[in-house]
Amino acid sequence: MEEEYESVLLIIRECFVYRIPPRTTARGYRAAEWGDLGDSFLWKGRMRIMRKGSTCTIRLEDPNTGEVFAVCPYDPNSNSMEPVLDSSRYFVLKIEHEGRHAFIGMGFQERSDAFDFNVALQDFTKQLIAEKKASERAVEVDNTPKKDYSWKEGQTINISIGSVGAKRTRPRPSGTSDSSGFVPIIPPPPSAAQVKQQQQQRQF
Repeated sequence: MEEEYESVLLIIRECFVYRIPPRTTARGYRAAEWGDLGDSFLWKGRMRIMRKGSTCTIRLEDPNTGEVFAVCPYDPNSNSMEPVLDSSRYFVLKIEHEGRHAFIGMGFQERSDAFDFNVALQDFTKQLIAEKKASERAVEVDNTPKKDYSWKEGQTINISIGSVGAKRTRPRPSGTSDSSGFVPIIPPPPSAAQVKQQQQQRQF
Protein backbone atom coordinates (compact mmCIF):
# COMPACT_ATOMS: atom_id res chain seq x y z
CA MET A 1 0.00 0.00 0.00
CA GLU A 2 1.29 3.45 -0.91
CA GLU A 3 2.05 5.72 2.02
CA GLU A 4 -0.53 8.48 2.43
CA TYR A 5 0.89 11.95 2.91
CA GLU A 6 -0.78 14.72 4.88
CA SER A 7 -1.30 17.96 2.98
CA VAL A 8 -2.50 21.42 3.97
CA LEU A 9 -5.61 22.60 2.13
CA LEU A 10 -6.00 25.95 3.87
CA ILE A 11 -4.53 28.06 6.67
CA ILE A 12 -6.40 30.96 8.26
CA ARG A 13 -4.27 32.73 10.83
CA GLU A 14 -7.07 33.98 13.06
CA CYS A 15 -10.37 32.44 14.03
CA PHE A 16 -12.58 32.61 17.14
CA VAL A 17 -14.21 29.80 19.10
CA TYR A 18 -17.46 30.21 21.07
CA ARG A 19 -19.34 28.16 23.60
CA ILE A 20 -22.81 27.59 22.18
CA PRO A 21 -26.08 26.62 23.89
CA PRO A 22 -27.58 23.20 23.08
CA ARG A 23 -29.81 23.15 20.04
CA THR A 24 -33.36 22.48 21.11
CA THR A 25 -34.98 22.46 17.67
CA ALA A 26 -34.04 21.25 14.19
CA ARG A 27 -34.16 24.75 12.71
CA GLY A 28 -30.38 25.24 12.89
CA TYR A 29 -27.96 27.45 14.78
CA ARG A 30 -27.89 31.25 15.10
CA ALA A 31 -24.72 33.14 15.95
CA ALA A 32 -26.79 35.90 17.59
CA GLU A 33 -27.59 33.45 20.40
CA TRP A 34 -23.92 33.05 21.35
CA GLY A 35 -23.70 36.36 23.19
CA ASP A 36 -21.41 39.26 22.36
CA LEU A 37 -19.37 37.81 19.47
CA GLY A 38 -16.70 40.47 19.81
CA ASP A 39 -15.86 39.81 23.47
CA SER A 40 -17.35 36.49 24.54
CA PHE A 41 -15.17 34.16 22.50
CA LEU A 42 -13.73 31.15 24.31
CA TRP A 43 -10.49 30.87 22.36
CA LYS A 44 -8.62 32.61 19.55
CA GLY A 45 -5.99 31.07 17.29
CA ARG A 46 -5.08 29.52 13.95
CA MET A 47 -7.25 27.25 11.81
CA ARG A 48 -5.83 24.67 9.40
CA ILE A 49 -7.65 22.26 7.08
CA MET A 50 -5.61 19.10 6.57
CA ARG A 51 -6.08 16.16 4.24
CA LYS A 52 -4.64 12.67 4.50
CA GLY A 53 -5.89 10.17 1.94
CA SER A 54 -9.68 10.31 1.96
CA THR A 55 -9.93 12.00 5.37
CA CYS A 56 -10.09 15.69 6.16
CA THR A 57 -9.73 17.44 9.51
CA ILE A 58 -10.28 21.00 10.69
CA ARG A 59 -7.66 21.80 13.33
CA LEU A 60 -7.68 24.70 15.73
CA GLU A 61 -4.14 25.41 16.93
CA ASP A 62 -2.12 27.86 18.96
CA PRO A 63 -0.34 30.07 16.37
CA ASN A 64 2.85 30.27 18.45
CA THR A 65 3.32 26.78 19.87
CA GLY A 66 1.26 24.71 17.41
CA GLU A 67 -0.58 23.09 20.33
CA VAL A 68 -3.90 21.65 19.18
CA PHE A 69 -6.96 23.14 20.85
CA ALA A 70 -9.59 21.06 19.04
CA VAL A 71 -9.97 18.77 16.03
CA CYS A 72 -13.05 18.39 13.84
CA PRO A 73 -13.02 15.34 11.52
CA TYR A 74 -14.84 16.69 8.48
CA ASP A 75 -17.38 14.46 6.75
CA PRO A 76 -19.46 16.11 4.00
CA ASN A 77 -22.26 13.57 4.58
CA SER A 78 -22.67 14.37 8.28
CA ASN A 79 -23.27 17.28 10.64
CA SER A 80 -19.55 17.70 11.35
CA MET A 81 -19.71 21.29 10.05
CA GLU A 82 -22.80 23.49 9.72
CA PRO A 83 -23.09 27.14 8.73
CA VAL A 84 -25.29 29.24 10.97
CA LEU A 85 -28.56 30.69 9.71
CA ASP A 86 -27.93 34.38 10.40
CA SER A 87 -24.36 35.01 9.22
CA SER A 88 -21.90 33.89 6.54
CA ARG A 89 -18.89 34.23 8.89
CA TYR A 90 -19.86 31.74 11.62
CA PHE A 91 -20.07 27.95 11.72
CA VAL A 92 -20.68 25.10 14.14
CA LEU A 93 -18.05 22.35 14.37
CA LYS A 94 -18.41 18.89 15.84
CA ILE A 95 -15.10 18.30 17.61
CA GLU A 96 -13.98 14.86 18.78
CA HIS A 97 -11.49 13.67 21.37
CA GLU A 98 -10.92 10.14 22.67
CA GLY A 99 -14.30 8.91 21.52
CA ARG A 100 -16.21 11.89 22.88
CA HIS A 101 -17.65 14.78 20.90
CA ALA A 102 -18.99 18.28 21.47
CA PHE A 103 -20.28 21.18 19.39
CA ILE A 104 -18.55 24.57 19.36
CA GLY A 105 -19.04 27.78 17.42
CA MET A 106 -16.32 29.13 15.17
CA GLY A 107 -16.13 32.44 13.36
CA PHE A 108 -13.90 34.73 11.30
CA GLN A 109 -13.55 38.49 11.32
CA GLU A 110 -13.22 38.71 7.55
CA ARG A 111 -15.84 37.43 5.11
CA SER A 112 -13.05 36.49 2.70
CA ASP A 113 -11.70 34.02 5.29
CA ALA A 114 -15.14 32.44 5.65
CA PHE A 115 -15.40 32.23 1.86
CA ASP A 116 -12.00 30.50 1.58
CA PHE A 117 -13.03 28.11 4.36
CA ASN A 118 -16.17 27.05 2.46
CA VAL A 119 -14.34 26.72 -0.87
CA ALA A 120 -11.58 24.54 0.61
CA LEU A 121 -14.12 22.08 2.02
CA GLN A 122 -16.12 22.07 -1.22
CA ASP A 123 -12.97 21.38 -3.26
CA PHE A 124 -12.09 18.47 -0.97
CA THR A 125 -15.58 17.00 -1.44
CA LYS A 126 -15.38 17.36 -5.24
CA GLN A 127 -11.96 15.70 -5.37
CA LEU A 128 -13.20 12.87 -3.16
CA ILE A 129 -16.17 12.22 -5.47
CA ALA A 130 -13.97 12.36 -8.60
CA GLU A 131 -11.44 9.92 -7.11
CA LYS A 132 -14.23 7.52 -6.12
CA LYS A 133 -15.69 7.56 -9.65
CA ALA A 134 -12.24 6.99 -11.19
CA SER A 135 -11.67 4.04 -8.85
CA GLU A 136 -15.06 2.55 -9.77
CA ARG A 137 -14.29 2.88 -13.49
CA ALA A 138 -10.94 1.15 -12.97
CA VAL A 139 -12.68 -1.76 -11.20
CA GLU A 140 -15.19 -2.06 -14.05
CA VAL A 141 -12.35 -2.27 -16.59
CA ASP A 142 -10.58 -4.94 -14.54
CA ASN A 143 -13.76 -7.03 -14.34
CA THR A 144 -14.42 -7.09 -18.10
CA PRO A 145 -13.73 -10.49 -19.76
CA LYS A 146 -10.27 -10.62 -21.24
CA LYS A 147 -9.56 -12.32 -24.60
CA ASP A 148 -6.90 -15.03 -24.67
CA TYR A 149 -4.40 -14.32 -27.45
CA SER A 150 -1.82 -16.85 -26.24
CA TRP A 151 -0.60 -19.72 -28.46
CA LYS A 152 -2.23 -23.08 -27.89
CA GLU A 153 -0.15 -26.25 -27.84
CA GLY A 154 0.46 -27.51 -31.38
CA GLN A 155 -1.00 -24.40 -32.99
CA THR A 156 0.76 -23.22 -36.15
CA ILE A 157 0.38 -20.33 -38.51
CA ASN A 158 1.05 -20.06 -42.25
CA ILE A 159 2.22 -16.80 -43.73
CA SER A 160 2.03 -16.14 -47.50
CA ILE A 161 4.51 -13.54 -48.74
CA GLY A 162 3.69 -13.75 -52.47
CA SER A 163 6.11 -15.15 -55.15
CA VAL A 164 9.29 -14.75 -53.15
CA GLY A 165 12.08 -16.93 -54.60
CA ALA A 166 10.44 -17.44 -58.02
CA LYS A 167 12.57 -16.86 -61.10
CA ARG A 168 11.80 -13.71 -62.96
CA THR A 169 12.16 -13.67 -66.78
CA ARG A 170 13.35 -10.62 -68.61
CA PRO A 171 11.18 -9.32 -71.46
CA ARG A 172 12.49 -10.27 -74.91
CA PRO A 173 13.88 -7.27 -76.84
CA SER A 174 11.90 -6.23 -79.90
CA GLY A 175 13.26 -6.87 -83.41
CA THR A 176 14.30 -10.51 -82.96
CA SER A 177 13.98 -12.62 -86.12
CA ASP A 178 13.61 -16.09 -84.66
CA SER A 179 13.24 -18.00 -81.43
CA SER A 180 16.99 -18.65 -81.13
CA GLY A 181 17.59 -15.12 -79.95
CA PHE A 182 19.95 -14.35 -82.94
CA VAL A 183 19.94 -10.71 -83.96
CA PRO A 184 20.96 -10.23 -87.71
CA ILE A 185 23.75 -7.76 -88.52
CA ILE A 186 22.68 -5.00 -90.92
CA PRO A 187 25.44 -4.01 -93.44
CA PRO A 188 26.53 -0.37 -93.53
CA PRO A 189 25.27 1.86 -96.37
CA PRO A 190 27.52 2.08 -99.57
CA SER A 191 30.04 4.88 -99.79
CA ALA A 192 29.85 7.67 -102.40
CA ALA A 193 32.64 6.05 -104.53
CA GLN A 194 30.76 2.74 -104.60
CA VAL A 195 27.56 4.46 -105.71
CA LYS A 196 29.43 6.29 -108.56
CA GLN A 197 31.08 3.06 -109.72
CA GLN A 198 27.72 1.26 -109.82
CA GLN A 199 26.24 4.06 -111.96
CA GLN A 200 29.13 3.88 -114.48
CA GLN A 201 28.74 0.10 -114.79
CA ARG A 202 25.03 0.51 -115.62
CA GLN A 203 25.92 2.94 -118.51
CA PHE A 204 28.04 0.27 -120.18
